[in-house]
Amino acid sequence: MVADVIIIGGGVVGSSIAYHLLEDGFSGRVVVIERDPTYARASSSLAMGGIRQQFSSALNVRLAQFSIAFYSDFDHRFGLKGSAAAAFRRRGYLFLVDSGNRERFETRITKQRTLGVSVSRLSVADLERVVPGLVVDDLEFGVLGPNDGYANPKALLAGFRRGAEAAGAEFVTGAVTAIHRNGNRITGVEVDGMDRVNAAVVVNAGGPYAARIAKLAGVLIPVQPVRQQLFRAFLRTPAPKQHPMIVDPSGVHWRQENTEDTNEQGRIIVACTKLDEPPGENFACDMSRWEQEFFPPVRRRLPQHSAYTHVEGWSGLYEMTPDHNPVLGPVPSCPGFLLANGFSGHGLMMAPATGKALSEFIRLNRCETFDLTPLSITRFDNNRLFWDDAML
Repeated sequence: MVADVIIIGGGVVGSSIAYHLLEDGFSGRVVVIERDPTYARASSSLAMGGIRQQFSSALNVRLAQFSIAFYSDFDHRFGLKGSAAAAFRRRGYLFLVDSGNRERFETRITKQRTLGVSVSRLSVADLERVVPGLVVDDLEFGVLGPNDGYANPKALLAGFRRGAEAAGAEFVTGAVTAIHRNGNRITGVEVDGMDRVNAAVVVNAGGPYAARIAKLAGVLIPVQPVRQQLFRAFLRTPAPKQHPMIVDPSGVHWRQENTEDTNEQGRIIVACTKLDEPPGENFACDMSRWEQEFFPPVRRRLPQHSAYTHVEGWSGLYEMTPDHNPVLGPVPSCPGFLLANGFSGHGLMMAPATGKALSEFIRLNRCETFDLTPLSITRFDNNRLFWDDAML
């Protein structure tokens, strides 16, 4: 098989790249290679679905703002309705601030406003109004991003793939087992150890497996898979009001899981990033963490969520880099090989902007919509890590 562009990984990032590339006028043959079309362990499919622009660097804000605008029209764009809809809901991201993180958030609010982020500083009285029943006795204030929100991760993934295929992308089921080069230049890949697909451009959109894929091309990238656990609690008493994604000072954060059936039991999805989680492809869910780490802050902050009938838990993988920011763009030492990796929990959030950026790199040999220089793979060799203190 001969293609013009090969994208390794057909998850939300890879599908977004294929979609944007073809929608932007690329007339060549785009082949997306995905080893598991069920997406049972795809990071985006197992994600929480949060989408926010509350970052503290101009670049991440721009990437998020582009993505939020795209997601606001997502269901209409891809013709998704009913149970298939991604249903991006702008219910906001609400960060709760106590004395321990007050100074950091005061600085962050000022910076975000200079970057054009819509954020409101909520008093304790405001917090009680926005989230009825919220325990605020230890809080100083809250920070609400009203344009932020969340969506159905599985529907986002399905919508992007549907859109990419409708635009003309070809999806091939299989695992890339070799990446071929002529000298330093990419010439194609091998699928399942036997089928050769030739192309002058290969994009690594392999999520937590990105380093393994890059190594096939003789390229080393500092991306590691790290387990992220989530829980779904089925509440006895649903909240009387839809509230924003709530981020507690403890790091535990939760959102309501919406359903069109008003008689169905209320549910919340709860997450908390474990900073010392060892890297590895670990999908086991430690149910003991629910009572030990996840549930106590929820119960303290919203006592109305204390009673539940049962809890489900699952794990997905983050793709972590040393500075918790992605690696985007070409590899200078390997012409034709491009990276869209290392989102560190924000792949779904940044997928539309990533698709646009990689489309421009492929078609124009440069990115015009964003200045992605700080996210180049070369930053690790040059000791120019890219930091954003609003990473979560």
